[in-house]
Amino acid sequence: MQLLLQNIYQLILEELEKLKKVSYLNQEKEGRIESVSELNIKIKKINQKLPTPFYAYDGDAGCDLYSSIDLIIKPGERAIVPTGIAVSIPQGFAGFVQPRSGLAANHGISIVNTPGLIDSKYRGEIKVVLLNTDLKDSFQINKGDKICQLIFQKVEKANFVVVDDLEKTERGDGGFGSTGV
Repeated sequence: MQLLLQNIYQLILEELEKLKKVSYLNQEKEGRIESVSELNIKIKKINQKLPTPFYAYDGDAGCDLYSSIDLIIKPGERAIVPTGIAVSIPQGFAGFVQPRSGLAANHGISIVNTPGLIDSKYRGEIKVVLLNTDLKDSFQINKGDKICQLIFQKVEKANFVVVDDLEKTERGDGGFGSTGV
């Protein structure tokens, strides 16, 4: 009986999703949906001397964040680096801190938990766990240096439905290189 109810519940959820998509497409065709290209993010500057984050080019996905301290990261070491800002992200969105490609390619600097997730309810200072992957050179970070990029994305809240089995797929449980190297 429980399995039957779970299957019915899953079918109802799938049908609701189809209806949402049809409704969205109809509204889009009729020009009733406006493209959302900007998101207002409240920012608290903990370090007033650092630049306010901004997008370098029109259409950029990420804005740079800056170090609020001076430090040296030795080869193979990691360090928690404060950015001097806190943000208020609207519910339904999340912030993701990602490495800067130039720091990664030229100096081996990455982020340990990339992407670093910033939940919408978090109000503390954004700090980044940088890692020096270079085998021989230390990396100097100065106050005001660009250390990472911050992007914002819409996120969905999942409703977890416990089932006895999952639907079969061509991939199945293949992972970790199952499609080749």
